[in-house]
Amino acid sequence: MSAITGSGSWRRAATVSIAAIAAVGLFAGCAGGGGNEETAAPNEISEGVPDYYPADYQEIIDASKEESGELTIYSNTDQENWEPIFRDFQKKYPWVTTINANNLDSDEVFQRALSEQATGDSPADLLVSNAAQAWADYAERPDTLTEYTSPELGELPEFATLLPNVYAMSADPMTIAYNSALVTDPPTGIADLAEKVAADSELYAGKITTRDVNGAFGFTVSYNFAENVDDAWDSLETILPNAKPETSSGTQGEKILAGEYVAGFFISGAPSYPIVESSGGLFQVVFPEDGTVVLPRGIGIAPDAPNVNTAKLFSDFVLSDEGQRAVAEGGLTSYRDSVKAAEGLHTYQEVIDEVGEENVILAPYDLIPEDQVNEFVSKWDGLLG
Repeated sequence: MSAITGSGSWRRAATVSIAAIAAVGLFAGCAGGGGNEETAAPNEISEGVPDYYPADYQEIIDASKEESGELTIYSNTDQENWEPIFRDFQKKYPWVTTINANNLDSDEVFQRALSEQATGDSPADLLVSNAAQAWADYAERPDTLTEYTSPELGELPEFATLLPNVYAMSADPMTIAYNSALVTDPPTGIADLAEKVAADSELYAGKITTRDVNGAFGFTVSYNFAENVDDAWDSLETILPNAKPETSSGTQGEKILAGEYVAGFFISGAPSYPIVESSGGLFQVVFPEDGTVVLPRGIGIAPDAPNVNTAKLFSDFVLSDEGQRAVAEGGLTSYRDSVKAAEGLHTYQEVIDEVGEENVILAPYDLIPEDQVNEFVSKWDGLLG
């Protein structure tokens, strides 16, 4: 097998949080909404599994105990996001003593997996990425995933299954972020941002950032907004000549906080929430009222995973009530109804409550034909300043 090419070949597109921010999970509420005043209770980890699990699930647990005690994950997810997930998983399954999670570029997750699979020697147990286009390209290839149906699926919304054997670990919203010292009249949506750009070109000229659509992440969120919002291009044609692309939300956050940009759009909430908390109100985010793109983060078990039973336990855990609570604590967005928004915990329902379900755009894991990708990217890049 070769590395992903064509429409699945993307440049650096990992969502990277600012390494200096250590306050992940402490954000008290999304600016412009959320209202998460309640302090979250500690995550209580049970010893057993839910009663809706199959009777023979104990066989997976017993088989995991016979494996190496390690788990290797190829992902584009930050260590800050993983920390509470690993902590609570190891509380539940303490014989898993070592978890290695590489923080790779979104495309590199799949390129490395395919390259190693071709040699028949890969240490990867799990793949995790929110690069929807790259996931779709990878998953349609033969023998790239272990077939596994999680017993948690009956407790989750339909979109939990992103592709066959690929499940949603989180559902992260894309925001508008701005420097509150420079933007005194904050935008409420993309159309509103366009109006403000037109009215104050001096403030916004060259001072807006958006994600690079030549990357899988940037393409997916931008394409889905443009395809699902009426008159989207009318707004984009005003904004993009004043915008500059970046390849990570972490970089965007740093530059908005420093004043290099006054605002940015389609910026992942996951790395943005802790910046809001640590900035003392200088950095703020809102969910676009005219269309908030929510991008699920996919997880799948690698073929011939060395620790396949432990990988199954981990997959089920991140989808469970306990796991989704840990997902939220790590700064990602939980989509399980039983997890409620609170201080430091963000949920998919929080986004719905803020903008209305009709204005939530849940990005599917579809493989967009290469000619459509090229047409969109060309149009978008042609408008950039």
